[in-house]
This record gives sequence, C-alpha cells and structure tokens, in this order.
Amino acid sequence: MTVLDVRDLNVRFRQDGATTHAVRGVSFTVEEGETVALVGESGSGKSVTALSTVQLLGDSAEVEGSITYEGRQMIGASESELRAVRGNDISFIFQEPMTSLNPLHTIERQLGESIELHQALRGDAVRARIVETLQQVGIRDAESRLTSYPHQLSGGQRQRVMIAMALLNGPDLLIADEPTTALDVTIQAQILDLLGELKERRRLSMLFITHDLTIVRKIADRVCVMKDGEIVETGPTAEIFDAPQHPYTRMLLEAESAGVPDPVRPDAPTVAATDGLKIWFPIQRGLLKRTAGYVKAVNDATFSVRAGETVGIVGESGSGKTTTALAILRLIQSEGAITFQDKRIDGLSQRQMRPLRSDIQIVFQDPYGSLSPRMTVEQIIAEGLTIHDIDPDRPRREMVAEIMREVGLSPDLMHRYPHEFSGGQRQRIAIARAMILRPKLVVLDEPTSALDMTVQVQIVELLRDLQKRYGLAYVFISHDLKVVRALSHKVLVMKQGDVVEAGTAAQIFDAPETDYTRALMAAAFEGRAV
Repeated sequence: MTVLDVRDLNVRFRQDGATTHAVRGVSFTVEEGETVALVGESGSGKSVTALSTVQLLGDSAEVEGSITYEGRQMIGASESELRAVRGNDISFIFQEPMTSLNPLHTIERQLGESIELHQALRGDAVRARIVETLQQVGIRDAESRLTSYPHQLSGGQRQRVMIAMALLNGPDLLIADEPTTALDVTIQAQILDLLGELKERRRLSMLFITHDLTIVRKIADRVCVMKDGEIVETGPTAEIFDAPQHPYTRMLLEAESAGVPDPVRPDAPTVAATDGLKIWFPIQRGLLKRTAGYVKAVNDATFSVRAGETVGIVGESGSGKTTTALAILRLIQSEGAITFQDKRIDGLSQRQMRPLRSDIQIVFQDPYGSLSPRMTVEQIIAEGLTIHDIDPDRPRREMVAEIMREVGLSPDLMHRYPHEFSGGQRQRIAIARAMILRPKLVVLDEPTSALDMTVQVQIVELLRDLQKRYGLAYVFISHDLKVVRALSHKVLVMKQGDVVEAGTAAQIFDAPETDYTRALMAAAFEGRAV
C-alpha cells in the first residue's frame, strides 16, 4: 500500500518581491514498511519537500502539485484535517533539537504533552510510556532525566529526546530530517538499528533526509538524489551505490575526508599541555545548597599538543570532550596543571588571561548559533582585532579581506549577514574570525558535523592548509572518526570522564587496545551498533 504519494510538487517562496523556486517537479512514493532517503547538499530542496507533506512551510510558500497520505490530499486540506495527521499519523524528527524543544519545560512535560494531545493516557501511564521510550532511544537513567531541562542535556541526549517524542504516538510515517547529525557514532548506529526494528515490527514507513551516505546505505530501501530542487536520480539503494548514473550522485559518493595530516617537525615546541586535569561539578541540594555529590565530568586527562600538531579527542556524548576543551580555554574551573607556551595558566584570573585570549581561539560546532545575526561578516571577523588592539595602524577592512581570501570567501561578501550564507560558508566565516588573530592554539569543537560531505572535505582541507602555513596547534573534538583520522596526529579516547586510550592516530585506528575503542571503530567504519 502507498503511504505517501508526491506528484509534480513545486514550491515557490515569495519575499520582498522576489520569487525563489525551491522545489521543481518532484515526484516519488513511500510504500508501507519502506524507507525512502532524500539525499543532497544543503539547499537542494530536501527539507522543503518534507515540510510540504503536512503543509508546514508558512504563508510565504506557494505549493502546487499533489501530496496524498493514504489517499487523503494534503495540499489544500483544512487545518483540522492537518492537525489530525501531524504528530499522530505523520511524525517529524528535526535536525536541531535546541530550536525544537521548549527551554522552559522539563523533558517529562514536553513528552507528556505530546501523549496527552493524541492519546487517552493520563497520570502514571503517561510517565511509564515516556520512560520506556526514552530507554528505547538510549537515554541512560531515563527516570532521573524526566525533570531535566533541554539545556541540562548534551547535544546527543537532546536529539534522542526528539526521536522519542516522534515515536511516542506510534506514527505510520516517520519523516526524519538529519536525525543523527548530532549523535555519536555508537548512538547513531543504535538509533538506526532501533528505527530498523520499528520498521520491521510495525511496518513503519520512513522518509529519511540526510547528507550522510553511509547512513543511507544502511537504512534506505530506495534513494532519491536531489540537486537544485529537482530529483536527478532515483532507484533502489544498491543500484544507486553500485552503479550511479548521474555525475552529481557520483560526486556525492566520492566525497569523503581522506588522507593524513602533514608530519610534525621534530623540533616543534609544545604549545599547550595538561597534567592530571580534573573537572568535577558539585551537585547542590536543599535550601543551604549543600554539596550532595559530584558530576565527574573529567577525572584525569593528561596530554600535550605541539605547533603544527592536531590532538583529536573522541568519545560519546557526556564523555568529557568539550569540558576538557573548555578547561584548556580557561572558561570553566578545573584542577590539575594547564600550561600554555611553558606558562602555567590554570591559576590565572580572567583578567590575567585576557592578554592570552588572542593566542587561544575556538571554532564552534554551529556557526549559525555562534555568529551574531545583527553583525555583518566584516564586523564579525574584525571584532577580535579591535578587542585585542592588534595592528591598530593597519586598515581593518584590508585585514578582513585578506583572511576571507585565505579561507576561500570573496571579500565582496563582507557587507552581508550570516543568514545570507550556506552552512559551509558560515563555518568559513567562523574560522576566519579565529584565524585573523593569528592564534597559536585553536580548539575545533565539532566544526564539520553539521556540514554536507562535500563541504566537510573542503573544510578539512582548509584546516590542514592553515595548520601547515602557520604552524597551528589544534585540539579537534569530533564524533566523526573519519574526519578525526584525516586531521589528527594523536588521539585521546574518552569515556564517562576517563581517558581510556591515547596514542598516535595510527595506533588508535589500526590497533585499538580497549574494547570501547574497538566498539567506536566498528560503529564508525562498519555501521554496527554496540
């Protein structure tokens, strides 16, 4: 039986007198129990197509064609008809959970609201259903998480809550828009296996949107490849991967971060180091805020990074990767020695740290969230020059133009705002903002995880080139082990606050010693859940 039938779909957006034709003549079906993957780069029309299915595009969109769900026409349907379908028959998993979850409501309240809206369950039955579903999607100690707010969960945990919310009401069609982008490789494999089990057990149909072709090969029955709003190739997954016909499909399949970084000079000086780094957060309870225990985020992290060297830190969400980086940046309190250019900095105050800030920079995971929407690109990139009073006699615009060219952006675009750029371009802006200060150490916190595969390759090459040119030391945090392998000289593997294995990239990837590291490798390179 055909669950979703899309025929000659066209979507146009009209704004400020201009018309953007986002989707052009798209046609496909999703059968009962089938998973269809929509793949393509950012801006190809994947998400717009998905949102069209239950008319979630807003007033600026003009939708033409036919979209039927189990024979019912969705285009032109009344609001009451659409409400009956949304969240009950058709559920969505969105890419960015922080914009989808209400920051003012606990996890229990948000999930409970979804159940009470669509089902007759109340009270303890609602709570039991929530706990069961959270456990299914890999939330440890699910009952203790019910009173948590979204900001108290890691990125991966928030995404798992979103997946749980979509599954609570037993939908017939699940539309998943990049649902595993923010997840660790092990949890990603578990979620894919879970979705596969649901598909088999309940004949669940899925429309799966992603730029990660490794996931497509594992989960999809059929693939539709989109480019510039059109489906350029479609067919069974095996045929698309084994014998792609369209040049664009072949380009997507060939896009993967590969190679190894240039070797580090034998005489390269140590830029930063930690010795016995420990970060425990107190758990305070009661009116007097007495310490009842500790969240042991990092227990004993010891490593160093030299000029021209990259130390990769890998592990699941909550393992302590980002916490370790924040301690190196002196943005959170920690115990143990932290040295920067042979100087102890762990005891310095924020005021004493200020002169060192230009030498220690960070590139965040989400450039859209870390770039001010009210500032032009020129203002964003030049801001650090003004704060740190660097080269005050040299024209700022000249310096901004120079670094924009270095990171592959045209200086002609410096008057634009972040929302006018693609994800890859925004990440280049974030890199330019850090690099214009000519830092010695750069922390890269998941800088490629939200990017298309083709853009990932470009960013990895850019980071390699900048490192080679300026002898930069990188601390690279990622759950994408393929990118870690392409960039890192040394690797730390972290689990629940402990460094369980450390060594050269070759040692860690080719001959892992611990079961946990082997499990990470199996999930990353073979797609196996652990």
